[in-house]
Amino acid sequence: MLTVQFTPFPELRTPRLLLRQMQPADAAHLLALRSSPAVMRYIPRPLAQTEADVLALIAQYNQMVADNEGVHWAITLRGQPALIGTIGFFNIRKEHLRAETGYLLHPAQQGKGLMKEALNMVTDYGFNTMRLHSIEAVIDPGNTPSARLLEKCGFVKEAHLRESAFLMGRFWDAVIYSRLTHLR
Repeated sequence: MLTVQFTPFPELRTPRLLLRQMQPADAAHLLALRSSPAVMRYIPRPLAQTEADVLALIAQYNQMVADNEGVHWAITLRGQPALIGTIGFFNIRKEHLRAETGYLLHPAQQGKGLMKEALNMVTDYGFNTMRLHSIEAVIDPGNTPSARLLEKCGFVKEAHLRESAFLMGRFWDAVIYSRLTHLR
């Protein structure tokens, strides 16, 4: 069975990015993302309404880290502390050496290859440090930019589940992508 340890918090660096632990000081930037209908269009979660909403989310993320149940990074440009996105592992199934990844990026930062850089770094961390066997991403079938990103990062479409979840008053389809460690 998989054993994970997220303390001390695993900061990750790429040529352009610093992936660090989320802090309460990130609340305003996270609120801008989580309250945006455009950013949250394909994510079946209620829009954040207040700074208190995102402070509770940051506390939840950090509690997951403390409990070694998940890890969520604030994505920042190196040398600039402002949060421009998030990425992480959750739904870790230790007995199967598998985790789910998810991510958000500010629209002004999209199309620059930043999320590809972040996803590749997090995937490498998942395989090489966490010792995962597989990583999955569950996306809305209409989210073609995310599907293209996943495919560029070596993920393969596994399934299209029709109306597989009832959230926020309606049924949602889900497309599952995955990447296996030995197929890198």
